[in-house]
Amino acid sequence: MAARVSSKANASKGRTVAASIPQLAWNQIRPAPVVLVSGTEVFLAERAIRSLRDRLKSEDPSLEISDLAANDCAPGELLTLASPSLFGEPRLIRVANVEKCNDVFLNDMLDYLAAPADGTVVVLRHGGGVRGKKLLDAIRAGGGSGIEVVCTELKRDSDKYDFAQAEFRAAGKKITAGALRSVTSAFSDDLAELAGACQQLISDSAAEITDATVDKYYGGRVETNAFQVADAAIAGRHGEALVTLRHALASGADPVPLVAAFASKVRTMAKLSGARGGSGQLAQQFGLAPWQVDRARRDLQGWTDEGLGRCIEILAETDANVKGGGRDPVFALERMIRIVSSHGRD
Repeated sequence: MAARVSSKANASKGRTVAASIPQLAWNQIRPAPVVLVSGTEVFLAERAIRSLRDRLKSEDPSLEISDLAANDCAPGELLTLASPSLFGEPRLIRVANVEKCNDVFLNDMLDYLAAPADGTVVVLRHGGGVRGKKLLDAIRAGGGSGIEVVCTELKRDSDKYDFAQAEFRAAGKKITAGALRSVTSAFSDDLAELAGACQQLISDSAAEITDATVDKYYGGRVETNAFQVADAAIAGRHGEALVTLRHALASGADPVPLVAAFASKVRTMAKLSGARGGSGQLAQQFGLAPWQVDRARRDLQGWTDEGLGRCIEILAETDANVKGGGRDPVFALERMIRIVSSHGRD
């Protein structure tokens, strides 16, 4: 359900007026006379706009689609595109670069908000910044009967996990928790790559996507191998962790992200060591996903606070060694794995 948000918009004489329009997530986009797509996450914004286009096209195949650059707009161009056609086809006008808009577009769009054309959807893509603030304030105050679709960058691992999970859920495809975590970790640096990887896995004919499925497609990704090494070591499987480490290094893995994978998991364990409460409550408290809380709790079995402290110290030393502070990064990694596998008792 769309949430309504209130804010304050500056009026021309310094007064403030209450503003309230629906704000939607990227995957909740729907038709409206004016659709403001804001935020810095380009991939989500493009997908949202494409989804809206597909929806309008399915509703009426005669849809006329026009593209306009707000930073290169001629006088009257917007109004011409929005004018009803001879046969009254619905129209979609996609406006790019609103954050760089020229004065011509700004003035024409402000005028347009007073009387949007019937049967026309104007999508405004604003990637951030102060340019065009007057227009954004007018839309957010209700001008043009608009809505806002917010596409902020997904920075937290839990957000990326939720995104990937939604991809499989929308496709009706089952995936194990471990496989979902692996693919999210493997493509955490690029949302477009993560979405592409999810679609590749979704197209697999297996009834359920497992760790083996992910490894078949993306076993060479550094992050996937890194977390496989960390998982084995934290569980106390020293031999398996060493074998997986050597496979990762032979596949071209860089030691730095390998150490980062260990650090991520051990720090999460340290945060939750001794914490009390439900998964949802602790997830909110520590900025994690509930699955991360559950996984860390399982990983903590057999560990002591002293062991965690010892491993955190070793991780810091290893990180320095693999970044040039030591002569043999492989030896440093193997020593780290030995100590982690012993739960910090070695």
